[in-house]
Amino acid sequence: MLFNSYAFIFLYFPIVLVGFFLIAKRNARAAAGFLALASLFFYGWWSVMALPLLVGSICVNYWFGLRLTPNPGRDDRQRKRMLIAALVVNLGVLAVFKYANFFVSNVNEGLAAAGLAPIPMLHIALPIGISFYTFTQIAFLVDCWQGKVHERSFIHYVLFVTYFPHLIAGPVLHHAQMMPQFANPAIYRIDANKLALGIAIFSFGLAKKLLIGDKMGQYADLMFNGVHNGIAPSLYTAWFGVLAYTLQIYFDFSGYSDMAVGLSLCLGVQLPLNFRSPYKSTNIIEFWRRWHISLSTFLRDYLYVPLGGNRKGEARRYLNLFLTMLLGGLWHGAAWTFVIWGALHGAFLMINHLWNAKVLRNATPSRLRRAAGWLLTFLCVMIAWVVFRAESVATALEIYKGMLGMHGTPPSAFGEFAVPYRKPEFFQTLLLGLFICLALPPTIALERWVPGPIALAGRPRSMRAVTALIAAFVVVLFGMCVSQLGVYSPFLYFQF
Repeated sequence: MLFNSYAFIFLYFPIVLVGFFLIAKRNARAAAGFLALASLFFYGWWSVMALPLLVGSICVNYWFGLRLTPNPGRDDRQRKRMLIAALVVNLGVLAVFKYANFFVSNVNEGLAAAGLAPIPMLHIALPIGISFYTFTQIAFLVDCWQGKVHERSFIHYVLFVTYFPHLIAGPVLHHAQMMPQFANPAIYRIDANKLALGIAIFSFGLAKKLLIGDKMGQYADLMFNGVHNGIAPSLYTAWFGVLAYTLQIYFDFSGYSDMAVGLSLCLGVQLPLNFRSPYKSTNIIEFWRRWHISLSTFLRDYLYVPLGGNRKGEARRYLNLFLTMLLGGLWHGAAWTFVIWGALHGAFLMINHLWNAKVLRNATPSRLRRAAGWLLTFLCVMIAWVVFRAESVATALEIYKGMLGMHGTPPSAFGEFAVPYRKPEFFQTLLLGLFICLALPPTIALERWVPGPIALAGRPRSMRAVTALIAAFVVVLFGMCVSQLGVYSPFLYFQF
């Protein structure tokens, strides 16, 4: 069930919203249980076969969490062994379902080169959202071992893991961000202010996905799929195709995250911000503080820091940065393209930190330097997106050749393949997307302009007029989005 579907918008979510608050009037614990069951139903809608794995993962990790918590009667060495066992179980399950086929295929390539018989492929289907709920629970287990977890309600834990706005494609949640909220009586009372803001944020996220992300995706797919099928892209075609994908993945994933925040806010629960205008970044370090913030934070806290962070010398710091991004790339998918994407960003970060330490030395950059930094950062991000999106390394190399002009310059030389990039609609959507990315604040800034009925009463008349205009715009925007429903358009991050 997609967020951008009739079934979700007009059936599932209204039933969940009304049911949650009706039950909450009588019993908050029962309302939390209802929301957890509704979230499991949401996941089961995608794949009933994968539902037992999710439920089993929740039960096993909750059991581990109870035994990892510091206790006067428990030996620390025993708890550490328990933590290692818990991590092995979680990472082992993730490895089998996500990486087994990748491992076997690479082994078979080596066997074929040696003239030996291949190993039969396992053909294991990847359960949707497994990376997100596995990482979420790994963070919970580590925090249990460190004594940071104090909430012990099983219902709240189930809801924390399965909460439907984030379950399929994130953000990667931390228990401290969510479980105290589920224990707060305030969320079980409907809040008109949060409901109004939630609907507005959801509508803006829906528009990002349907009106910009999907439109850009059509053009990006033409170029990437064409190259995969043997068509050599010209200079213009390659650059416009990569730029289209650069905007597609931003508006697709940022749109999903906005929708998740908006839906959750309607239920009174605040999800963490996952995007903060990342394409405004003037260096790669800043980019990773703004892009997919929840994953960046997880990689920093549970991978980079345990590897030693910057505590073991400069050389080790750069190595830790590179390894963190390399593994972050592999987390996105079982393919060499994702490994290379992670390696590229690891190299970018190393160079950025080295530049800051040896050249800038805390100097305040001028406007010209900031502009040059923005352009270089945006180009580096675009270049890395090529290998992230490409079907294979060979496809990525052909696109890079096209971007260097090695397949010619004029798009007309490539017939119908290049025609879409000359359509006015493409450039209108492209310019609109760039304007939103580079000039407008994050969607969460709507909080200032979309107060609920209670907060609106005390505002100046001019502010009320602006709010009324924005409300009318949200209604029109939502209507435009509804007119686009019915076409299959899954979110890109569902595959990760």
